[in-house]
Amino acid sequence: MRILLVEDDQALAGSLLRLLRQSGYAVDLVHDGASAEALAAAESFELVILDLNLPGMDGLAVLRAMRSRRNSAAVMILTARGAPEDRVRGLDLGADDYLIKPFDIGEFEARVRSLLRRQAGLKSASVSFDSLTLDLNSRSFTLADQPLDLPARERDLLELLIVKAGKVVARETIVQSLTSLEDELSPNAIEQYVSRLRKRLAPAGLGLRTARGIGYYLDRAQPGALSDAG
Repeated sequence: MRILLVEDDQALAGSLLRLLRQSGYAVDLVHDGASAEALAAAESFELVILDLNLPGMDGLAVLRAMRSRRNSAAVMILTARGAPEDRVRGLDLGADDYLIKPFDIGEFEARVRSLLRRQAGLKSASVSFDSLTLDLNSRSFTLADQPLDLPARERDLLELLIVKAGKVVARETIVQSLTSLEDELSPNAIEQYVSRLRKRLAPAGLGLRTARGIGYYLDRAQPGALSDAG
């Protein structure tokens, strides 16, 4: 899941950036409204965490520009403006949530998870495909009722695939969702993660199928699935 964090308070921005990345999200950080508007127009994000009191272009102007382009990313306003009229205006302009500073970190994390679930079209805190289950709160997997420990990149990829189980996830979508502008994810690296996941899932009768030239999808294992790496 990819997040755009827009916050001009350097200390708070740094703390939230570390927190979100430790939770496994790909995060891009900008400190002013013009940069936020330009990045939101050029890149794809599941969630934008948006301060209102920004240098130059303020957060409401960024939000208005996003929605005028029909940008469907979830938006959480994170601001010290707590007056009812400010909240009403932000929500009416298309924000999905409004959190007032100072805030509790646990509540912030829960709201991020809730918005990302909603963005993925999920109503519960877990999603399953056959014997594979993802707990969306802890971002942990079980396979056949046993914990499935995965390196961060493999976990992120499998999370993306189980949320869209049965549907092809394009390679471009994988790269956009799993990396920030500071990261790189080559086609060869994706192939390696897919290969490792196939080996982990095969004993439970699950596999990752290749839609050649397009991407991958989660499926029940079929003969030759482990070698289906093209």
